[in-house]
Amino acid sequence: MKKEMEVKQQLELALKASRKLNMVTVEQINQVLTDLAEAAVANTDSILEANRKDLARMDPKDPKYDRLKLTPERIEGIAADIRNVAGLPSPVGRILKETERPNGLKIKKVSVPFGVIGIIYEARPNVTFDVFSLCLKAGNACVLKGGSDAIDSNTAIVSVIHSVLGKNGFDKNVITLLPADREATAQILNARGYIDLIIPRGSQNLINFVRENATIPVIETGAGICHTYFDESGDLEKGKAIVFNAKTRRVSVCNALDCLIIHESRLTDLPAVCEKLQEKNVIIYADEKAFSALKNRYPENLLKQATEDSFGTEFLDYKMAVKTVASFDEALEHIAKFSSKHSEAIITENEKNKELFRLMVDAAAVYCNVSTAFTDGAQFGLGAEIGISTQKLHARGPMGLEEITSYKWLIDGNGLIREK
Repeated sequence: MKKEMEVKQQLELALKASRKLNMVTVEQINQVLTDLAEAAVANTDSILEANRKDLARMDPKDPKYDRLKLTPERIEGIAADIRNVAGLPSPVGRILKETERPNGLKIKKVSVPFGVIGIIYEARPNVTFDVFSLCLKAGNACVLKGGSDAIDSNTAIVSVIHSVLGKNGFDKNVITLLPADREATAQILNARGYIDLIIPRGSQNLINFVRENATIPVIETGAGICHTYFDESGDLEKGKAIVFNAKTRRVSVCNALDCLIIHESRLTDLPAVCEKLQEKNVIIYADEKAFSALKNRYPENLLKQATEDSFGTEFLDYKMAVKTVASFDEALEHIAKFSSKHSEAIITENEKNKELFRLMVDAAAVYCNVSTAFTDGAQFGLGAEIGISTQKLHARGPMGLEEITSYKWLIDGNGLIREK
C-alpha cells in the first residue's frame, strides 16, 4: 500500500508538471535540449559505469544485450539526435484547420500536447533520452517504466536529465522514472486521470500484456517481423547488398530482416544473395526448394530445414528464414499471413510489380530496392522517435513530434448564441 501511494504521488507531480509546460517557451525548451546533449556526452563515464552494472546481469548471448549496451559512440549518437530534436520546429500551436461560418463563428483546429505520456520499455536505455527529448519538445511530461534489466542505466540517465532541468528552472517531474517492478506496471496501466497515453516498447509479450491490461489509450509499437521479396526481375547486386544490410546491420532491432522471400526462377542466384551472410554466421532456415539451392553452397552448420515456426518469427538474432514462391501473388499472400505490419521490402526492376507491391502490402513502411534498416525516426528526418507504431489509429510507423500531439478546437464569436 505504501508503495502504491508513493507511485500515485509521483503521478500527481507529473500531472502538475505537465500543466506548467503550457507556460514555457519554445526557446526555453530548446535550451534544455541543447544543454542535455552536452550533459549526456559530459557524463559518458558515469552513464557507462551504470550501464556496465546492467550488462553484468545479462547473458551476452541474449538478443536484448545489444539493445541494452551503451558505448561512447552510441551516446554521441544520442546527443546528436537530441540536438536534431532541438532544431526542429515546435509541433505545438500549429493551426491545422481554420474556418469562419456564415453566422460569424470563427473556428480553429490547433495542435496541443497530449499532457502526460507513459512509456513501458525493456532493456533500451537510449529510449530514456529519446522519449524525454521528444516529449519535452512537444510539451508533454513523461512517466517511464523501464525494466529491471536497465535500472542502473535508466537511473543514471534520469539523474542527468533532472540536473539539466533544475539548471534551467524546470520542474524535474516533467520526467518520472517509476520503480522497475510489476506493481508499478499495474499502476501505470490504470492511471486514468494522470496519464493520457501509454506506449509500450519491447517484446511482443510486453506489448500484448499492455494492450490487454491497460484502461487508458495505448499505441502499439509492435514486433518487427520484416520480409524482403526478391522478385523474378530483381537486380542481383542490389539484392546481395540489401539482404546483407537488412539482416546483419544490427540484428536486435525491430527493422532487421527476418524472412527472405525469393521467386523460384531466381533460386540459382540464392547462394550469391546469401553468400556474405556466412561472414556473420547467419543461420538460415530454408524451405525445401531453397534448402536444395543452398546445399553445398552455404556452410552446412549454418543451414537448417525450415519448419512452420520459422515463418512469422522475429528472430532478433543472426537467423533468417527463406521462403520460395512461384508467383508475385504468392509472395503477397505470404507477407499478408506472417507480417507484423512493420516494414516490408521488394527487390525488383519491374515497375508494375513495384507499384502493385506498394498498393497491396499492408505495413507501416513499404520499401522498393531499399533495406528495411531505414525504418527509424532519425532516418525519416523526425530527429528521433518515440517508437514505431504498427497500428493504424492516430499514428503509424516512426512516431516523431507530430504523432505525440493532439488537437483542440478554438471558437471565437461576438456574443453568438444558438437558437435551435
